[in-house]
Amino acid sequence: MQEVEPNRRLTRPVHVIVLILFILYSLIMIKLLFIRGSSYRWAIYNYNIVPFHTIKSLIYHRHAYNTDAWVKNLFGNIVLFIPLGVCLPLLSRRLCNATRSLAAIILILFLVETIQLVTKVGSFDVDDIILNTLGAGIGLVLIKLFMFASRLKS
Repeated sequence: MQEVEPNRRLTRPVHVIVLILFILYSLIMIKLLFIRGSSYRWAIYNYNIVPFHTIKSLIYHRHAYNTDAWVKNLFGNIVLFIPLGVCLPLLSRRLCNATRSLAAIILILFLVETIQLVTKVGSFDVDDIILNTLGAGIGLVLIKLFMFASRLKS
C-alpha cells in the first residue's frame, strides 16, 4: 500500500477551482456583511461583548422574534461560515492543523466584527463570533473527515 503524505497538496486544477470558489464566497460574504442599505446603520449603535447574551435571548425569547429573524440570526450565522472552515485548510498547508485553522478563523471573524463596529454596518456581537466559529468548525470537521476518507480509499 502506498504511503500518503498527511498534508498532500491538491492538484493544480483542483486548487485553482477551490481558490476561485473561495474568492466568490468571500465576495458574497463582503456583500452580506458590509454592503447593506441604510436600514442597517444605527443612530444609536448597539453591540454585545457578553458571550451568549444574544444567543440566550434568541432562544429564550424566540416567540418575540419572527421566525425569519430567529433562523437567520442563529442558523444563518452558523451555515454561512461552513465554507470558511472547508476552504482554509484546502488552500493553505499551514492551516491543515486544526488549532492553526481555528486561530485563523477566530482572527478573521474578530476582524469582521471589528470592521462592523468601526463602520457601524451591522453590529459587533461576540455571539456572532461564537456562532460563526461553530460554523467554520463544522466545515473544518467535514473537510478533515473527507480527507481521512479519501486517504482510506487510496
